[in-house]
Amino acid sequence: MLSDKITVIGFDADDTLWVNETYFVETEHRLCQLLSPYADSATVSSALFRTEIQNMPLYGYGIKAYILSIIETAIKVSDGKIPPAVLQQIITLGKEQLRRPIVLLPGVEETLAALQGKYKLIIATKGDLLDQEQKLIRSGLEHYFHHVEIMSNKTEKEYRKLLQHLDIQPEQFLMIGNSIKSDILPPLRLGCHAAYVPFETTWLHETETLPAGHPRVSEFRQLEQILPFLLQND
Repeated sequence: MLSDKITVIGFDADDTLWVNETYFVETEHRLCQLLSPYADSATVSSALFRTEIQNMPLYGYGIKAYILSIIETAIKVSDGKIPPAVLQQIITLGKEQLRRPIVLLPGVEETLAALQGKYKLIIATKGDLLDQEQKLIRSGLEHYFHHVEIMSNKTEKEYRKLLQHLDIQPEQFLMIGNSIKSDILPPLRLGCHAAYVPFETTWLHETETLPAGHPRVSEFRQLEQILPFLLQND
């Protein structure tokens, strides 16, 4: 059993409930092919990452922001020589990614079904509002969640607002996700609980070190077994 203090469990969405980063990697690979007349793959990838980070305060997160950064990168890398036809291909890549099927990760629905009714389950994710709402609907998981919070970022400030909205204390909240930077460290700093479920691929911007002694689970379905241990050691 989970601690009696826990009343709300928050779940990240992308790469915690369903596949996401894999599609960004595939899109970047196709971008490198499109820009191969102008630069090698390492140069394109490095330029794209720098552009994304610079644009983040203005665009935020999500596929639309990503494609805008890709277009800017293509113009920079090609020194303004990128043909309109290639820019159109880049826009098409973005539309294709927005329409990608939702692939649930192993054990997700069974675990949500087991926890539903025992705790309030919520989504706590970041990204583009419309895109995240549509992905949740297409996932078929919407009915498991009491509340959906789509944040512009996931820092202590946003989590504090979430706790206030839910009218709960930090020790009543457990956050589950694949990003140490976004899903684990901020809640822990506020006194919440957190469970780390890594995905096979992590965006460089989200890379952080897991606190010493904080366990991880290799699969979502293992959460029920390890949560009591996590709570005892927080």
